[in-house]
Amino acid sequence: MIAFVRASAAKIRHRRSVTRLARNWPWVALLASAALLAVAHAFETFGHLAPCELCLKQREIYWLVMALAAAGLLWRGLGRGFEPTRLINILLLGAFLAETAMAVYHAGVEWKFWPGPLSCSGGSMKVDPAELNRLLSGAKMAIPACDHPAWVFLGLSMAGWNALAAGALAVGSATAALRPPADTDA
Repeated sequence: MIAFVRASAAKIRHRRSVTRLARNWPWVALLASAALLAVAHAFETFGHLAPCELCLKQREIYWLVMALAAAGLLWRGLGRGFEPTRLINILLLGAFLAETAMAVYHAGVEWKFWPGPLSCSGGSMKVDPAELNRLLSGAKMAIPACDHPAWVFLGLSMAGWNALAAGALAVGSATAALRPPADTDA
C-alpha cells in the first residue's frame, strides 16, 4: 500500500512539473532564444567571426521565436478569454523545427553533403577605416562563405551546435504543447 501511495505521489509530482513546464515554456523559449542570439553576437563582436548568409537566416528564426513567445506571454497576461499557451507552444514547436532544419541544412553545406545557395558568398562585414584602406589599396577582402565553418568545437561547427540546441528546444516545445497547461491536476 505504501509503495502504491509513493508511486501515485510521484506521478502527481511529475504531472505537475510537466504542467508547469507547459505553462512556462514561452518563458523558456524566449530566454533560450535570447541567450543563443547573445552567444552568436558575442562570437561576431568579440571573436570577430562575421556571419554568413545562412547564419543570419538562423538568427531571424530566433527573433521570430522571441516575438511569438513575447506575444503569447502578453496575451496570457491580459487574461481575457481564450488561453493561448497551447497554441503558442505549438507555434514555438514549428519555429524550433524550422530552426533545426535550417541549422542541419547549414551544417550539411559546411560538410559538403549538399551545395549551399548560390548567394551564399556574402554576409555582413564590419568595415572600419583600416579595412577600408586595405580595400582601397587593392587587398582582397574575405567574405564569409556558408560552406566554410568559422568555428569548430568537438567536431561540430556553430551550425551543428545550433542544430542540437534547436532540436532540444523543439523536443521541449513538443512536450509542452502535448501537455494541457491547465492547473487542474491534483
